[in-house]
Amino acid sequence: MGYFLNFIIIAILVLWAIRVLIRMIFPVMLKKAFGNMQNQATGTQQQQQQQRSTKPEGSISIDYMPKKEKKGNADKLGDFVEYEEVK
Repeated sequence: MGYFLNFIIIAILVLWAIRVLIRMIFPVMLKKAFGNMQNQATGTQQQQQQQRSTKPEGSISIDYMPKKEKKGNADKLGDFVEYEEVK
């Protein structure tokens, strides 16, 4: 019975210590992660502004051009089956 009581007390102390550590470490980790995301966002905005400012006024540039699908492609229409009409 003494071992069981020791186990329960140690388990409660370990779980309490983990809870305290998480409460201390988790906010610091979140601040760091959000700070990194904010720095990345401002960095991409600055790059976009620099790209816009280097182009002369009135110039046109295409960043992305989607592929056009061929219409009427026989492969996509299905199999053709020859048949004779029987009366």
